[in-house]
Amino acid sequence: MARPKKKHDDKVEFHSGFVSLVGRPNVGKSTLTNALVGEKVAITSSKPQTTRHTIRGISNRERGQLILVDTPGIHRPRTLLGERLNALVQSTLSEVDIIGMCFPATEPVGPGDRFISEQLDKYPRAMKVAIVTKTDAASGTQILQRLTEVQELRDWAFLIPVSAVKNDQVDQLADELIALLPPGPSFYDVEETTDEDLEKRISELIRESILEDVQDELPHSLAVTLDDMLEREDKDLLEIYANIFVERDSQKGIIIGAQGSRLKAIGAESRAAIEKLLGRKVFLSLRVKVSKDWQRDPKALQRLGF
Repeated sequence: MARPKKKHDDKVEFHSGFVSLVGRPNVGKSTLTNALVGEKVAITSSKPQTTRHTIRGISNRERGQLILVDTPGIHRPRTLLGERLNALVQSTLSEVDIIGMCFPATEPVGPGDRFISEQLDKYPRAMKVAIVTKTDAASGTQILQRLTEVQELRDWAFLIPVSAVKNDQVDQLADELIALLPPGPSFYDVEETTDEDLEKRISELIRESILEDVQDELPHSLAVTLDDMLEREDKDLLEIYANIFVERDSQKGIIIGAQGSRLKAIGAESRAAIEKLLGRKVFLSLRVKVSKDWQRDPKALQRLGF
């Protein structure tokens, strides 16, 4: 792996390693990953099961390098896609140095949290830490209640409340995590913030735009792929051709909307996000296609990158 050109202070012991954030859907794992990295590397959404693959966000700090692996949420699978996502989580958690379990300050600890906490016993190699998220949306009483409930679940290496939105205690969390990591050099160059390839990041930005603009039954049925990215010879413009896959014709109609209105809005929002990522103008073409029951079809899953 690449090593940084920047030299670290020899008087400061440098630590590096891998940290995975887990928890129920919509507890703020991706938002916290982005806050720790300092830029958007993982898409966020109010819809559950937003993350579908492992994302490595790289947080470079004075005393160490955190490699944050944002995984799909642990859940009881109902489709072949769900089974593969769970397998991806399991393979990831077996290799990381620290597992950080997230609990929203706004919701009581429940059966889903206890189930995931019990699953962590399968990964004895990793140290376990607890993070109470979304403190900006909770009262002081709620935060105290969550800290008490979380502390009773197991013997955590440490427990800390944070707000990724307000950037409250995010740096303190990074310091605590780095202190637990083994001494060692950086795994990635200090200028890098993710090892995600550009095509995957663009596809995810398009999917994020769709997730925030569709009905509840659609999120799990959505997949986005890129056909091509072409440089225009006559102007400084990148042309991007993407496909949005759904499972049924009725879902295709929902995405397109009346006279194409919803697809047009999705395209405009996606294009703005992509231009922010790339720092340049883009032309974005979106096509909606039906791949019947793709979440249960091994060949379709392979074509769509799962």
